[in-house]
This record gives sequence, structure tokens and C-alpha cells, in this order.
Amino acid sequence: MKLSAFKKTEHFGLNSTLKLALFTACAVGFFLPLQLQAQTFPSKPITLVIPFVPGGTTDILGRILADGLGKKFGQTVVVDNRGGAGGNIGAAAVAQSKPDGYTLLLGYNGTNAINPSLYKQLPWDPIKSFDPISMVARVNNVVVINPNLAIKTLPELVTYANANPGKLNYGSAGAGSIFHLAGEMLEQQAHITLTHVPYKGASPAVIDLMGGQIQLMFSTIPAVLQQIKSGKLRAIGVTGAQRSPLFPELPTAKESGYSGMMVDSWFGVFAPKGTPKLIEAQLNTAIREVLNDPIYIKKMEDQGAQPLGSTANEMADLLASDLKVWQGIIRSAKVVLE
Repeated sequence: MKLSAFKKTEHFGLNSTLKLALFTACAVGFFLPLQLQAQTFPSKPITLVIPFVPGGTTDILGRILADGLGKKFGQTVVVDNRGGAGGNIGAAAVAQSKPDGYTLLLGYNGTNAINPSLYKQLPWDPIKSFDPISMVARVNNVVVINPNLAIKTLPELVTYANANPGKLNYGSAGAGSIFHLAGEMLEQQAHITLTHVPYKGASPAVIDLMGGQIQLMFSTIPAVLQQIKSGKLRAIGVTGAQRSPLFPELPTAKESGYSGMMVDSWFGVFAPKGTPKLIEAQLNTAIREVLNDPIYIKKMEDQGAQPLGSTANEMADLLASDLKVWQGIIRSAKVVLE
């Protein structure tokens, strides 16, 4: 009996050793390709999807970032503009891409934090479809008008709107965009009535604003910076928490008496869910190095953007917080899109 027990124990020990060896081999076989991928990443061009048409702030900042990453990695970073459906088309394309680090999304709070509560059905999920990589920038939003209007401040705009209910048309980058919701917020707080005119991106809205087809617009500063400087548009206030360094004379909406109207835009890089963590870490490091480079800091600041790199966890926390905030705002505004 003792011999039998000994043999049984010995047999079990051999099996355990064999199993451990097989498990180790499998683990090494699984992780080795990931390590090799990380060591050689990137070995081909990277695609940075901009979920909007060219000319808007996402596009402007995306091209600055792509240039920096391309030089950092020694590989071309291709900017791929896939506009439509408030950014959902571009976001869906990245969500469905191979999770290998070669296809990335430059998202912003309008797409990643607002759309999930705005649209009844989306082919992607803000948490389940993407891995956050890093913040890129925060941008103050501005209220701009056609200079033919004899309005120079936000309170003057409200006074005019009260005297002419529904006659002021404001454009936005799309129905349900952060700029549309900014208009809804002003209407609620100032008790005025404006007429919303949605466009497929910021650029066509800016063109119509200069042409007089619409009278005002809520926008990020980069999208209208040159038009403000040239006098083709007039800025009358900003909606961020602080004044813009580019236009320090412009008061915030809060300073103008609308304390609840604080709307700015953040931008961040996302990868398809399941991208190897080693590659995500390389992307995070490279993005933060670009955003700490004086050359790219100046390029972004010249556009009115505040470059802000972050950890992946910080990006995830910001997204989770904003999803809750905008869900409440959208429910209050009763805006739902198919």
C-alpha cells in the first residue's frame, strides 16, 4: 500500500510538472508575440481618425498631434477625416478596427461623452469599445456673431433675443453637438428663444455665419480664430471656466451673469478595446512627450488650445464623469436623436 501510494504521488507530481511546463510554454507563446509587437511598434503608418470634416478644431489639433507623433515614432501618422452623424461614423470605424495600435480615434467630449446619451442606438459603446490612451487638450468655447449685428456683449445678445424671439438663428457643428447644447443652455438660463440650424461640421456653419445666413454660433476658438482676427466674425464672450489667453478682454458667460453656463471642449486619443497594454503605454508616452515639446505647445496655444497629456486612468475618470454630467443635461434639454 505504501509503495502504491508513493507511485501515485510520484505520478501526480510528474503530471503537475508537465502541466506547469505546458502552461509556461503557452504563456510565453502568448505574450512573446505581444512583446515583439511592442518592441517593433510602430513598424508601419498609424491612422488617426478624425470623426469630423476638415477645418474644425478636432481636425486642427489632430494634425498638430499627428505631425508630432510622426516625428517621434519615425513613421507617418495619417489623418483620416471620417465625418458624419456627430462623429459616430468615425468612432464606429475605430471601434471595429483591429486592436493593434495602428488605428486610433481623436475623440472629444461631444462624441465620446455626449453622443451615448443623445442617440437612441449607437454601434459602439464609450466604455466597452475603446481604451483611453491620453488627454490631448482642453479648448475654451466662444460665442461669435456676424459683425453686421450691433451686438458686442452676451447681455446685449440676450436683450436683442428677448425683443426678437426666434429671429436669431444659431449654427452648430450638428444636432446634439456640444455647441447645440450650449445654445440650449443659454436659452434655458436667459429665458430666450433662438432658432437652431445644424450643419455637418463646424466649417460650413462658419461660412454661413460670415455670409449672414445665420447670426451667431457657439464654437471652439480654433475653428473661428482666423475669422475673429480678420474681423469677419465678432467674439462676444467665452463659455469656459476662465477667460481665454488669446482674448483676455472677453468675459466668461459666468461673468456676464449666466453662472450655470460653463461649456468647454476636451480632446483625447482612444484605441480599440483590447489593444495590447504595452503598445498603449508606448502611445501614451509618445503623446505626452509631444504635448511637452515647446514646439507643439506653442502650436496648440496659438490655436487657443491648452495641451494636456494624462495617464490612461485619468482619461478614463474624466470620461466617466462627463458621461454622467451630459446625461443629466441632455435629459433636461429633452434632445434625442435617432
